[in-house]
Amino acid sequence: MTCQTSTSDFVLLGLLVRAEATGIVFTVIFAIFVVAVTANVVMTVLIQVDSRLHTPMYFLLSQLSIMDTLFICTTVPKLLVDMVSTERTISFVACGIQIFLYSTTAGSEFFLLGLMAYDRYVAICNPLRYPVLMNRKICLLLAAGAWFGGSLDGFLLTPITMNVPYCGSHQINHFFCEIPAVLKLACADTSLYETLMYLCCVLMLLIPISIISTSYALILLTVYRMRSAEGRKKAFTTCSSHLTVVSIFYGATFYTYVLPPSFHTPEQDKAVSAFYTIVTPMLNPLIYSLRNRDVLGALERVFAHCFSAQKPAADKA
Repeated sequence: MTCQTSTSDFVLLGLLVRAEATGIVFTVIFAIFVVAVTANVVMTVLIQVDSRLHTPMYFLLSQLSIMDTLFICTTVPKLLVDMVSTERTISFVACGIQIFLYSTTAGSEFFLLGLMAYDRYVAICNPLRYPVLMNRKICLLLAAGAWFGGSLDGFLLTPITMNVPYCGSHQINHFFCEIPAVLKLACADTSLYETLMYLCCVLMLLIPISIISTSYALILLTVYRMRSAEGRKKAFTTCSSHLTVVSIFYGATFYTYVLPPSFHTPEQDKAVSAFYTIVTPMLNPLIYSLRNRDVLGALERVFAHCFSAQKPAADKA
């Protein structure tokens, strides 16, 4: 058996759908991809152009939209090309880049979701100090910290994964270069690296989850003491969107990276990965926009402005 580290291409086996269903699956994934990218770009632009959305919460939300856009663009375009192509190869370098980008964006999103919980805690529990505790400089530092934490994950896991010797078959039983699927092709003992990856993922989950749990415990105490029913409703509405996103993203990640391999099959791994890499980036902006009057109001104002700008031009013509 021959071993190689960097000269051979990998082959992505993909989702392994039936031939007659390929067209339908391709259409669904392509539609989700277009909706996800459009929704996240629109969310980012809205937050930038509407002055009423120039608040810490929406600044962090714009960072989430940027992360989701990069996240879905890392895996789905290659998946769509492979579904209509006879060749499903990916170069060694491209596989490493894919691992780095999805590790970085996913890791950054872990930390950002924790920071968004902290933002809600300050807004609800310390509203008078909110402008001081969450000023523009602090928001920029928090966002930079989330990106930095995610990039550390990418810089740590990618070189180790790509320096493991791979033997014989280079067929990855997945639709993208996800680390657990790639490591199954290794001809060396990867137990030490898998333990390191496990500890890294637990740590990256533990820190944000601790922040989220503490923040929402304090929020619940504050809401419980509120006398105003309207205040309670507003607090629950604000937090429910964030908790929905946290539950979806962290649940899928916990299943893939924290549960032992004996608890799930490769096909189940692909199904869960497809959910959090394809569906979740589409759900995040929809969850925040459909349940948020500020975002819907900003969207209406943009449409009204565009319509009013076009009407005089049409009258002159």
